[in-house]
Amino acid sequence: MLDRTIPFYNTILKCSDYRHEALVLPDGYSIVSYQSGFEKDWAELEYSIGDFGSVEEAERYFTDTYLQNQELFPNILFALDKDNKVAGSCIAWQDMKGESRVSSLHWLVVKEEYQGMGLGRALCVAVMNIYEEQEALPVYIHTQPWSWKAILLYLSLGFKLQKTDAFSHYVNEYDKAMTELKKVVSGEQYKLMQQLSEN
Repeated sequence: MLDRTIPFYNTILKCSDYRHEALVLPDGYSIVSYQSGFEKDWAELEYSIGDFGSVEEAERYFTDTYLQNQELFPNILFALDKDNKVAGSCIAWQDMKGESRVSSLHWLVVKEEYQGMGLGRALCVAVMNIYEEQEALPVYIHTQPWSWKAILLYLSLGFKLQKTDAFSHYVNEYDKAMTELKKVVSGEQYKLMQQLSEN
């Protein structure tokens, strides 16, 4: 479970160089694009980790943001378990950077009972493969220190922490974020984060 007692600071990552990676999933699991009804599963996922005040609020957000354009549907990905139940989700999204559109890996979430199975990595790989095929790099991520495990995952995929760069409406808070990360990760992990930071 996410430790939301860790202070929130805008943490920006960017991947400018990515090479297609094969999807690795547990036996019987799959990754599929959005299907009708999945908005309810997404809402429950996001509510369960505290990103929305209610399931209804989360579903309204998903409907208003993503379901108005069917061209987006192939970029809204869900991990399904052996019984075809939603276990996680991630979205290949286009955000803004100034006047230009940029790619963004968006809303990665995996149900607590499925964590540790490699589904988070598989969802990220699936999104990044979309961008690689579309020649739509670089890809940005906005996150925060309480998602430090996800940050380590992103770094393993070729992302780098940004000291100053930002996108959308986010204000880069690298120094404050790193101060908090230093308190919760191992010395070796923190050193890696420092090494994989760029201006």
